[in-house]
Order: sequence, then C-alpha cells, then structure tokens
Amino acid sequence: MTTAPVLVTGVTGFVGAHLAERLVDRGHQVRVLVRDPARLPDAPWVSSVEVVQGDAGDPQVLARALADVGVAHYLLHAMSDGDDYAAADRVLANTFAAAAAEAGVRRIVYLGGLLPPADSELTEHLASRDEVAQILLGGSVPAVVLRAGMVIGRGSASFDLMEVATRLLPVVVGPTWLKHRMQPVGLEDLLHYLVGVTDLEGEVRRSFDVGGPDVVTYRELLQAHARAAGRRVPSTLLFPVLLPHTFSLLVGTVAPGPSSLNAALVHSLALDMVCTERDLDDLVGPPPGGPTTVEAALHQAAQRP
Repeated sequence: MTTAPVLVTGVTGFVGAHLAERLVDRGHQVRVLVRDPARLPDAPWVSSVEVVQGDAGDPQVLARALADVGVAHYLLHAMSDGDDYAAADRVLANTFAAAAAEAGVRRIVYLGGLLPPADSELTEHLASRDEVAQILLGGSVPAVVLRAGMVIGRGSASFDLMEVATRLLPVVVGPTWLKHRMQPVGLEDLLHYLVGVTDLEGEVRRSFDVGGPDVVTYRELLQAHARAAGRRVPSTLLFPVLLPHTFSLLVGTVAPGPSSLNAALVHSLALDMVCTERDLDDLVGPPPGGPTTVEAALHQAAQRP
C-alpha cells in the first residue's frame, strides 16, 4: 500500500465516490478535489478525507491538490458540460498531466471505455475517451488506463437507463443493434481493480481491459435486470431503421441525467464492446471469489440503497 496521499477526482460522480470510500476503508490517506464541497455525498467516509476545493482546470488548484500525492485517480470528463466535450476533455487531460508531472506524482489512473473491434468506427464519445487515455499514457507520469464497458451498480448512468426501461416501459422499442455484444463489469469488481492498481508496485504504463465473465447483448441485459429487480420482463421490439440519434432522443424523454451523456451511451450500443485480454488479473489478481457474473452484479445493485 502506498503511504503517500491518494488523490481522487470526480468524487461527486458514481465511481469516484465509491472509490474514495473503498480507499478510506483500506487505510489509505485520501485527498479529493471538488469544485463544490456541498455536492459531496452525505456519507461517513467524507469526514476521513482531505478536501481541496477548486476547478481541475486551474493549474494552481491542481498544484495544491497534487502536492505530495503518490497516485492520482483521474475520473473526470466533460460529458455534462455541453456538446464540445471532446475539446474540453483534451485541454483538461493535458493540464492534469502537466500538473502531475510538476508535482512528482508516481502514477495516474484513468477509467476509460472498452474499445470496439479495430474495424469499427469509434463513436465521438469513445474517441474522446481514447484520446484522453493516449494523452495520459504519453505523458511523463506513468499512467494506468482501465478500459471498462457498462458498470453494473445503482447510480451508474448505464444502469439508470436500464432501471428506467424496465420500470416505466412495458415495451422497449429499439434498433436491431441492441443485439450487439457487451461485457459489463460489476461495481465491486471495478473497485477491486482500481484499488489494485493504486497499490501496484513498480512502473506500469499501459491500458487494461476490465470486464466481468459474461458476454451478453443489451437486450439480454435488460431482461436480466428486470428479473433481478423482481419485475415483469419487458417485451422488446427491434427496428432496423431506428437510427442511434432517433433512439437517443426517445431515451432522453424518460431517462435521468444529461441528454449528451444519454446520447453517448446509446450510440455506444451500436458497437460490440468485449474485452480482448485479462492481463490485469496477472498483476493484481482477480476479484475475491472470482469475477462477478452479470446476474450476481445485478442482484447486488438491486439490494444497494
């Protein structure tokens, strides 16, 4: 375990909040960077972390946040800030990488997205995520990039979309590419890997695919989610001519969260998102008890308050 402070950004988001809590539970000295401390969750772990207030795009704020830090978790993205999120993410990643190098940070950890097969065209969302990954991997501070697909956990944007579909819609109308394959990862497994690369010894500079043991279609995942929640399994009607943009507009009428984020998630369904390697298990070990199945992860999410 690293004895230097661990910085976690994005703690007002889903993964960041859970990661900060898990690191505190593991005995790490945790520092968080947040623009508005009032947005921190009402949770016991918050009283155990050092809070730095400010904008992650401000080099002076980053200098304070990164001082003496050993590992910095970069869990920031500009999806909710408007249509020009790719440019904003590019600037933010370069600023963070430069500040981390100036502060002498030992490792940056970034949570990106699984990439589709090489012959597939990346969506704007995935292309931006990959660009951020390449910026961090190409910096002077060694970076570890975890590439994950859908995270199964209450509060995840993707999970919330499923929750809306199975709770409110008796019939899910969607495009035929809902039959594309994906490899979701349970929240507990993802936290295992994020903590694992925090504690990893030596210099590692590369990306790793992260996913659960099951490869399913989104249609199958919707059905499994309904069963785990004790609901009637919704019928699905698939239309070849329903384009991603049209479908994202339909989802936006009932789904929570920013419309730009919902649209990006929907567009990603048009691609196969499956792990191509499991090398991270060789470095940090698999999750205790083995990788969590889709069914088990959905039951865990349904039981979490």
